[in-house]
Amino acid sequence: MNKRIYVAGAGIISAIGNDIEQTLLSFEKHQSGVSSAMHLTTRHKSEFPLAEVKMSNQELGELTGLNENLSRTVLLSYYAAKQAVSPFLTDVLKKFKIGFISASSVGGMDKTEFFFQDFLKDNNTGNLRDVMLHDCGKHTDFVAEKLGINDFVTTISTACSSSANAIMLAGRLIKSGQLDIVVAGGVDALTRFTLNGFNSLMIVDREQCRPLDQTRAGLNLGEGAAYLVLMSEKAAEAFSASPLCELTGYCNTNDSFHQTALSDEGNGPYLAMMGALKMSNLKTSEISYINMHGTGTQNNDNAEGKAVERVFHPDYPKLSSTKSFTGHTLGASGAVEAVFAALAISKGLVFPNFNFKETIQDLHIKPETSFQKNLEINHVLSNSFGFGGNCTSLIFSKA
Repeated sequence: MNKRIYVAGAGIISAIGNDIEQTLLSFEKHQSGVSSAMHLTTRHKSEFPLAEVKMSNQELGELTGLNENLSRTVLLSYYAAKQAVSPFLTDVLKKFKIGFISASSVGGMDKTEFFFQDFLKDNNTGNLRDVMLHDCGKHTDFVAEKLGINDFVTTISTACSSSANAIMLAGRLIKSGQLDIVVAGGVDALTRFTLNGFNSLMIVDREQCRPLDQTRAGLNLGEGAAYLVLMSEKAAEAFSASPLCELTGYCNTNDSFHQTALSDEGNGPYLAMMGALKMSNLKTSEISYINMHGTGTQNNDNAEGKAVERVFHPDYPKLSSTKSFTGHTLGASGAVEAVFAALAISKGLVFPNFNFKETIQDLHIKPETSFQKNLEINHVLSNSFGFGGNCTSLIFSKA
């Protein structure tokens, strides 16, 4: 059971770039992906900025070779997963047991909304093809089939912790010897359902979000997809892979407090971070950087901040919330930020908050505000906390 789990590859698409190179350039230039809505059809277009992927479905279809009429969730998922797995698509792959674990919170809701526009006017109308990919698991099945992965295929939907849990499950399957290689991550496309739902909770900022800031007023919703290629030692050796890092710790807990809020003291986040540290056998002083869940809501940032204080006080590692660049990509966010964690270690980086000015009262945490390079980053803690009290912390370490 004491097997190592290597992160051998990664793929990403979000509001700040269509691949790793573009993503890092956006951080270097301090360019947030949050802007006025371009692709989502919504009555709130002028009211709420969004972090959309800067390509239309037509452009994504042309780039992937897929039908542009598929759900945007499928298009984004396939694009990022193909990026991650492409370096390993050789005959060597056939020697191993391979899994595909993807996460999503709303699946193909973007197409379902178009179906109901017509159906509600006349229930004899509406194109049923628009709802074929509605289920959260449909994008997983579609992408796994396109990539030729069929040893183990499953979907996780635990709100904003979804893709962190996908990576955690991948680690457990490799560690137990059931799989050799797992492509794990998640995807979510922006939908009216998502925007209207979060608006009804009154936690969407009408301006650029300000996570971990005293003046924060909510989150900016985003979209994207990201995947890691996780390998056993045996598989990594067979590919002569130079791992980006290792997955050394993970823990999932439940706050058991409220459907859409964390407990005031951040009990779930505290237990998740402590569990991941225990598994990785690391001291708090050994964590180089924390990629915070950092949504920008009053509740999350207070609860997560207090939990970080309980774990790390008085010596805090560098920390930040990258959601100020990518928006909150919901089911994809854990994987998006896991890619950032892997890049932080492999390239010696720390990512900034885009828009920080004032420390939260009664908390002692202060995020980094500039993109930092050429650092010695040995261990990164990545937090993902979701509705339903679902809290997951991952730790990535230098291989």
